[in-house]
Amino acid sequence: MAQLLRYEQWEAELGRQLRALRLRHELDQRQLAARAGVALNAVRNLEAGKGATVRSLVKVLRILERTDWLEALAPPVTISPLQMLKAKPARQRVSRKRRPRERNDV
Repeated sequence: MAQLLRYEQWEAELGRQLRALRLRHELDQRQLAARAGVALNAVRNLEAGKGATVRSLVKVLRILERTDWLEALAPPVTISPLQMLKAKPARQRVSRKRRPRERNDV
């Protein structure tokens, strides 16, 4: 899955994985929808790769105990590149001695 996929392919893959998780938890779509507090159509749409709301996805992932997927989408920021630049001491420029110009007196 390293290659770039179109969004439809990502949705289909996510749907396949959600279905596999649901089956591992021995739930049917109706049970998952009831436990997650979402409409049955939301579960069906997610598994079919047709999309749903982010809220529905989050609720379903909580029931399937896979909120780590969400955490992977937005990992905590530990290092700020801007702060690194500010904390880095400014480099001093090395001054070069200039050679005097040669004069061509004609």
